[in-house]
Amino acid sequence: MEKFLPGEYFYCLATQSYGENKHRYADKFFKEAASWASKPAQYVLGVMALNGDQQPVNRPLALAWFALASERHTARFQAPYDELKAQLSPAELAKADDYLASMKKTYGDAVAAPRAEERYRDGTRRLIGAAASGTYCMEGLRDPSKLAGSGSMDADTVSAMTSSCVPSPVVVKYVDSKAGEVFEDWSGHVTVGAIDTTPPSANEPGTAASGRP
Repeated sequence: MEKFLPGEYFYCLATQSYGENKHRYADKFFKEAASWASKPAQYVLGVMALNGDQQPVNRPLALAWFALASERHTARFQAPYDELKAQLSPAELAKADDYLASMKKTYGDAVAAPRAEERYRDGTRRLIGAAASGTYCMEGLRDPSKLAGSGSMDADTVSAMTSSCVPSPVVVKYVDSKAGEVFEDWSGHVTVGAIDTTPPSANEPGTAASGRP
């Protein structure tokens, strides 16, 4: 998944590391996910700063993370930002602005989202382009059926799978569904829909998916 949606990949690694009490790795992976436009990761980093989780309480830093998480005005991230902002003093708000000005250079959508979109498009081109092999092998994949959901694949598709190799259309469908979460509410950019699994035509260079700008 890191080759398609690193924001999703590192967010999953971060939550796993946190659950195993590997907090140093969790912090590293949450920040890596945040740099790939993961709004959930940015939100979690804000919650950790607000609660003093493995760090001193830092309300201005928390607000800066919440500001990044709420850039797209997604309701579940916007509400915590509005609530915390109303509680901070003018000095804390000024400090939050300082944090945010610096953090936007790495984590803001103007930088992180196009970077993530390019990785996503490049990854899917490898699955559906002229050089695609028809299958894709994913290291660490123990149960390929989870990519498509139990009962949603025909017998031929199931028989084509190995412990780590999956038909490309199955991977495309799964990656596309996850892209909908990563790019949620990123207006005017990625529009997630069904990927056309035929190679792009000659008069459409660089097109990775139908329905996408």
